[in-house]
Amino acid sequence: MAKHPADQIDVEGTEAFLRQHGLEHLRIRKRGDTLTLVSGPEHDPVAHARLRKVTRQWWTLEMPTHTGRWDKTGLRAPRTEVLQALVQQFPWTLTPIA
Repeated sequence: MAKHPADQIDVEGTEAFLRQHGLEHLRIRKRGDTLTLVSGPEHDPVAHARLRKVTRQWWTLEMPTHTGRWDKTGLRAPRTEVLQALVQQFPWTLTPIA
C-alpha cells in the first residue's frame, strides 16, 4: 500500500490546533506519514500520541504503550477530527510530564 507522507501544512495545522487548545508544551515530530506529539527535552522526548496519514484526507490515531510500542485506537477521520477526539476522549495523555 502506498504511503502518504505528511506535509508541512499538516504540521502547521496541527501546531495551530495545539496552540488553540492551550497545549503549547507539545511539539510535532514529522517522519514519513506520521506526526508524533512529544514534549520534554529534545534529546529525550516523551511521546504523547501519534497521527498517521493513511490517505490524502484520512488519519488514524495511535497511542504509546508502556513498552514503547504504538497501539491503534481504531479512530479514522480527517486530521482535525482526530485531534478533536484526542483532546476530548484522551485528555490525560496530553498532560505535561515532569
